[in-house]
Amino acid sequence: MSLGLSLFRNTDSDMDDLVLVLHLVSTCIMVGVIWFVQLVHYPLLAVVPVESATQVAEKHQRWTGFVVGPPMAIEGVTTVILWANTPSGVSWWLTWVNGAFLAVALLCTIFLSVPRHARMVAAPDAQVGRELVQTNWPRAIAWTICGFFAAIMLLQGM
Repeated sequence: MSLGLSLFRNTDSDMDDLVLVLHLVSTCIMVGVIWFVQLVHYPLLAVVPVESATQVAEKHQRWTGFVVGPPMAIEGVTTVILWANTPSGVSWWLTWVNGAFLAVALLCTIFLSVPRHARMVAAPDAQVGRELVQTNWPRAIAWTICGFFAAIMLLQGM
């Protein structure tokens, strides 16, 4: 008598579905955040008065970590899992292309955004906010492409 006991069995297919769903959800959260930052938050940083910029930049750095830390961690972990164990039906190369675009987004964060945020704290000027908007475009585009690929992978794995 199985009486629904299969609902409690952990199958590879169930785990694959969970990884694909977690990957898509975390990626979509980051896509939403990055477009909010690109269209609203960074343009506002460009007009913050210089005398308030240090305080605003410090709060931005502190609070942003709480928002983006969990989805970035989940997206990174699920990317590695998808590389190591590509679910049945999902194109293996798609996991790698998706990972490459995630790497672009993360490298842009490290090498373009973080130094400008540090500059806004240490030596604020009006130019830093404008540079954040300009240099954030590759990151916004890369994360958007990640969202597109994550959706395709979920559809392929269903």
